[in-house]
Amino acid sequence: MTTIHTEKTFETAIVECLVEQGGYSQGDVGDYRLQKVADGSIELQTNEVGELDGLTEAGIKRAQEENAVLSEIIELLNERFGTNFEQADKLFFDQIEAELVQDETLKTQAQANKIDTFKYAFEDQFLSRLIERMDQNQEIFEKIVEDKAFGGLVREWMMKKVYARLQKR
Repeated sequence: MTTIHTEKTFETAIVECLVEQGGYSQGDVGDYRLQKVADGSIELQTNEVGELDGLTEAGIKRAQEENAVLSEIIELLNERFGTNFEQADKLFFDQIEAELVQDETLKTQAQANKIDTFKYAFEDQFLSRLIERMDQNQEIFEKIVEDKAFGGLVREWMMKKVYARLQKR
């Protein structure tokens, strides 16, 4: 029964699509039917041109991207957002990271939750630490707060680093 229901649902969707977007009338498509012409499986061949690695090619970040050193992140931010932060500015990020890793509440949250849930606790703490250090580097603070794309990238990168470190503790 499920197969018939699935086929009927699919048929109805196709007809609606043809009528709405294809310029056909209900009468034009009323005589079409869905018919199975083959049954089998498709075997994917490895090591062929065009092969996709499901862990890295499906939009998921690669391990080497997540473990990038801070200097590479500074370079990425400068390139992508037109900033000119120097290696000396990485101390600002190092200090915030160190404070976040020492936070017992965040440690408990990281060990008890997946990163998707940890994100909520992290964002509040990250913003608090950022505001505390605002006077030390006004330029970075303003860029993180005012530029949503920039701030989002920094926050996500920092969250993954802190989460990974807290998971190991």
